[in-house]
Amino acid sequence: MSKPIVAIVGRPNVGKSTFFNKIVGRRVSIVEDTPGVTRDRIYAEAEWNGVHFALIDTGGIEPASQDIILSQMREQAQIAMDMADVILFIVDGKDGLTHADEEVAMMLRRTGKRVILVVNKIDNPAKLGMDFYDFWELGIGEPIAISAANMLNFGDVLDEIVASFPDDADLEEDDSIKIAMIGKPNVGKSSLVNALLNENRVIVSPIAGTTRDSIDTPFEWGGDKYTLIDTAGIRRKSKVNEDIERYSVIRATAAIERCDVCMLVIDAVEGITEQDKKIAGIAHEAGKGIIVVVNKWDLIKKETNTMRDYRRAMESELLFMSYAPSVFISVLEKQRIFEVMKLAKVVAEKRSMRIPTGQLNSLLNDAILMKQPPSDKGRRLKIYYVTQVGVKPPLFSFQINDRELMHFSYARYLENKIRDSFGFEGTSIKFVFREKGEKDY
Repeated sequence: MSKPIVAIVGRPNVGKSTFFNKIVGRRVSIVEDTPGVTRDRIYAEAEWNGVHFALIDTGGIEPASQDIILSQMREQAQIAMDMADVILFIVDGKDGLTHADEEVAMMLRRTGKRVILVVNKIDNPAKLGMDFYDFWELGIGEPIAISAANMLNFGDVLDEIVASFPDDADLEEDDSIKIAMIGKPNVGKSSLVNALLNENRVIVSPIAGTTRDSIDTPFEWGGDKYTLIDTAGIRRKSKVNEDIERYSVIRATAAIERCDVCMLVIDAVEGITEQDKKIAGIAHEAGKGIIVVVNKWDLIKKETNTMRDYRRAMESELLFMSYAPSVFISVLEKQRIFEVMKLAKVVAEKRSMRIPTGQLNSLLNDAILMKQPPSDKGRRLKIYYVTQVGVKPPLFSFQINDRELMHFSYARYLENKIRDSFGFEGTSIKFVFREKGEKDY
């Protein structure tokens, strides 16, 4: 089941990014600092009282003038309407109610989505002025006074967020393998979808994509059920100077959260860009299966070892997901397009694979004999046993004597040993380390 999505919206400088960064930085959230995700971080996997969700900051737009602010605010609000389960609307308690706030609130009320109104920059809720009570006029509900800088009343906001999530019992179970086409605009995502579907002749009629502004198409291939999630058209045409990269990442994130396998489609001529790395990093953090699809390969001048050299250069740009297989295609020339489906099936199977505890511990003992665990100040790391406690992505729990002694390089060594023995092609694998007396997962 995909995690619910919470989108943060509001005017510039109301504290959206401060709220987001406090959640991430104070470890209320569970965040992996993955290489490849740029400094302008807008996505995090969060947890509150055992409930996991995706938190997205839609801020960062600096309007050139007051004439542009409402247009840009509508763009942010529209994105939230498209893909969020819960919308966190942050306003500035010091500025008071503004016309821009009223315009966005009007749009949000029409969505039918759960909107939580948060009034930021209230350092002392015991001394609320009349300006605070003006926010009732927005018609969204009771405003919650917070101070993002001081993390004041964060618990109240997080309680409201979690209580607003849809009930999983109301969601229809779907056992198909869900594949999301992700990547920048104009790299051939829609063309690849159309090529796959047109060749298969067993297409189920397309259906709308659960208000995520994508199109879900169920179909069958090789006797298995799949759902293609096409995120094409993620650039929103506008007359204002908007942050297009931010919007494309937000829309890709919504598709990533719902899928099993991501196909990161890149332009062979353009190569890996920072935008590609940012989107790939989100898929990696989310523990999804990943396949790198290099499209427009017909436009590359071929020499001896051209594909090998290209693959090596690409892997050096995506070191954090070296496990991801790649395939070189041309949708236009219909070259190797069905290789992507073969890989998708393999990756989905690897992501669901379970390794018996006996085999894991035999591998662990051999790995320890080959390379002793690290030590510090006379104390050596001891690893008592390992067991797999989850799939999608594979999750392994190690019981050890002291978590502080587990150096990241030794964890990487263990990961490499597991991959060498069992594969796990195309999927990240996760480790948790617990000391004696701690509950298992």
